[in-house]
Amino acid sequence: MGRKKWSSPRRGSLAYSPRARAKSWIARVKHWPEVSGEPRPLAMAGYKAGMTHVVVVDDKKGSLTYGKEIVVPATVIETPPMIVCAVRGYVESPRGLTVAGEAWMNRPPKDLARVFTLPETFDPEPGFKKLEDKVGELKEVRLILATQPRVTAKGRKKPELLEVKVGGGDVKSQLEYAKGMLGKEVKASNVFQEGQFVDVLAVTKGKGFQGPVKRFGVARLHHKARKKVRGVGSLGPWHPHYVMRTVPRAGQMGFHRRTEYNKQILKVGGNGVEVTPKGGFIRYGQVRSEYVLVKGSVPGPSKRLITLRYAVRAPEPVSPRYKIEAVSLDSKQGV
Repeated sequence: MGRKKWSSPRRGSLAYSPRARAKSWIARVKHWPEVSGEPRPLAMAGYKAGMTHVVVVDDKKGSLTYGKEIVVPATVIETPPMIVCAVRGYVESPRGLTVAGEAWMNRPPKDLARVFTLPETFDPEPGFKKLEDKVGELKEVRLILATQPRVTAKGRKKPELLEVKVGGGDVKSQLEYAKGMLGKEVKASNVFQEGQFVDVLAVTKGKGFQGPVKRFGVARLHHKARKKVRGVGSLGPWHPHYVMRTVPRAGQMGFHRRTEYNKQILKVGGNGVEVTPKGGFIRYGQVRSEYVLVKGSVPGPSKRLITLRYAVRAPEPVSPRYKIEAVSLDSKQGV
């Protein structure tokens, strides 16, 4: 008999290299989709409350459960209205997009002083005049939105700032829309529709410094292995004379910025009591303001800020909207 060949699949994925900690609790939006129609903001932020399940009627033709009631997991994201604090314009430059000017609202929220030092007076007119003079050069118009954590049961006072692109129409109409929205509130019901597909951007749960077994899923060594059991068997060959990046090593695990594409919105509601289970969500509490019910799970722990963006590669044709029969309000305390 010949010698038995020992082989195994490669352990760990290189899809998320480098596995470093996110720079901020807020996931930065790196790309914006192109949309048509009336000018409107292309993103909204909310706080992850928790997960539940809903009973819906499956209306996908060809499905084995077509026309029947099925149970679908869903995530509740509380989306209190966001305040449009400023309008910012960008122009194209050899270094990419550069700020051409910005205009801030007259009386920004007092809690904004927890983020940066507020000047004594704000006058948006000079800022808008500067942007209007460069309207022919403007490439993008964005809104600076501030969250209102005091409205929620999160127990946080310091607001988060989110820069959101205005999509639809031409740059001139986008600037006019942004000028009219300065100082007003943006609600999730004004941005998204039920059945729409969105991209979810968030920072995942942090798990700290972990070894290669937990971080990459490598097999534990034999108990007679030299010096270690929960380590990698070899760091690589003699040549090249360095440890290659493909070798599983210990390091940071979790707290990474991630994007999940094409999450369907099941419901956009205005009363959080409709989806709050008995006793409230674990480590969150009651949902007090508006909410968005997203099919499936989203990254991050409870209370983490979640950014919902218009889908950059939405499926075609758009799947039909589920008809919700019931939302589970059973207590999650014992789960």
